[in-house]
Amino acid sequence: MANFAKPSAPRFSVEVYQNEFLPEGGRDVHAIVTVTSTGGATATRIADRGSAAVVIMVDCSGSMEYPPDKMRGAREATAAAIDTLRDGTSFAVIAGTHVAKEVYPGQGRLAVADPATRAQAKEALRALSSGGGTAIGTWLRLADGLLRQSTATIRHGILLTDGRNEHEDPAALRATLDAVAGRFTCDARGVGTDWEVKEVTGIASALLGSADIVADPAHLTEDFTRMMENVMGKEVADVALRLWTPVGVEIQYVKQVAPTLQDLSDRRSEAGPRAGDYPTGSWGDESREYHVCVRVPAAHVGQEMLAARATLVLPGAAGEPATTLAQGLVRAVWTNDLAASTAINPQVAHYTGQAELAQAIQQGLEARKLGDVGGATAKLGRAVQLASASGNADTAKLLAKVVDVVDAAAGTVRLKAKVADADEMTLETRSTQTVRVKKT
Repeated sequence: MANFAKPSAPRFSVEVYQNEFLPEGGRDVHAIVTVTSTGGATATRIADRGSAAVVIMVDCSGSMEYPPDKMRGAREATAAAIDTLRDGTSFAVIAGTHVAKEVYPGQGRLAVADPATRAQAKEALRALSSGGGTAIGTWLRLADGLLRQSTATIRHGILLTDGRNEHEDPAALRATLDAVAGRFTCDARGVGTDWEVKEVTGIASALLGSADIVADPAHLTEDFTRMMENVMGKEVADVALRLWTPVGVEIQYVKQVAPTLQDLSDRRSEAGPRAGDYPTGSWGDESREYHVCVRVPAAHVGQEMLAARATLVLPGAAGEPATTLAQGLVRAVWTNDLAASTAINPQVAHYTGQAELAQAIQQGLEARKLGDVGGATAKLGRAVQLASASGNADTAKLLAKVVDVVDAAAGTVRLKAKVADADEMTLETRSTQTVRVKKT
């Protein structure tokens, strides 16, 4: 493990967990790359003034008035988020319907947070009212235009919706996400139970943010405050996981596996000969884990090679080299020791199971919606078994609201006859949240 960091910056470290031993002719190498950032913003060390820019996008479509506590909760939550802004943070508020409108400060500008602008922004929230349709791409494009004015290190959006994106072609939203990806990150929330899980999670996934359900509008303020506190704790943006591989080695996939599942494989950007960068977004004090799988050329017993070099980098400005933050090595060693070559690294096994758990939940819920009782029972039973084995207690509790668990260890369950929409949507939305390897 190696560390490279400027004294004034958060310190990054990279650790690689793998079984490097392969049988003769073996080709696939799996590794869990753990990245940790420490020494970031704390109560005694505040980020430089103006280092963040945030745009809050509030759904103001007609459905937000039914029931009225959704619109009221959105106003209160946005006000709480504004109160959480650090002095010097650039910010704006957008009202989203089938069009996007600036609520504060207006005139295509960002405000700078201080006691006066926070008070003005909260006063402007009184004018928020519901009416019109939903076209989320227009909200994101306006947010992008505002954030592009800023030179802030951290550029972030918070998006709240209560319904489906009915007034915009899905291809238009997809094109917008493709266009703004990499320019800012975004957390997405669905309030109530009339929104589409795949739309909200798709937005968060594309923009490297979090997604969640807030079924009860009364909990919006707590959630918005927590989201904004998290944004204010970020200090380094646009960090990339750079993978270099020798000649003949092919990258099979790169996935974030903790704290949530996120496939980064198709987000590679070339970074020189045999090297590619995978975006990881913004960092504060935190740790994340990535599953890297590479395919090496077949070799004979006794041979060994460097299969990949995983380096955390901060891309430089135009024409400038990237800054290396930390790096780790992935190795391959061929052996005729059967016990060594067949052993599965605990971290690799754990996160492979967590990925299977998420897939089993999603497939099980889809089968349930289609009326496939047998398929749903089998998939959700397997999910219960995996959640129990991995110690994923939160997911186990969510599953128990959808199925009656007969034997968790065996994965024996019965589908519940009636399931609340909020419980089903919560399970689907949070299916990609993972737990760390249990300490032994």
